[in-house]
Amino acid sequence: MNLHIVALFRFNESYLMEAVELFQTLVRETRKEDGCLQYDLIEDNEQKGTFFIIELWESAEHHNHHNGADHLLNFRKDASKILTENIQVYKGFKVY
Repeated sequence: MNLHIVALFRFNESYLMEAVELFQTLVRETRKEDGCLQYDLIEDNEQKGTFFIIELWESAEHHNHHNGADHLLNFRKDASKILTENIQVYKGFKVY
């Protein structure tokens, strides 16, 4: 069963260029992963510094593998220095 995820990020506006660079590497490398069906970065058009990633994985097992990937671990480490709050992650399976 496919796993759908939305991850919400809020960055300090002074670090937007750095945040986008971190995201570019994360998205590029994640899209290469087995089981990744969709991994898109969206910037909120009303709240500067707010981004979200829309993810679709073949299965929860594929996503679990992603959680241990070096590029994700590096992103978390580097992004934690410029985030204004904790990342919010919503996971679920399609109901209808």
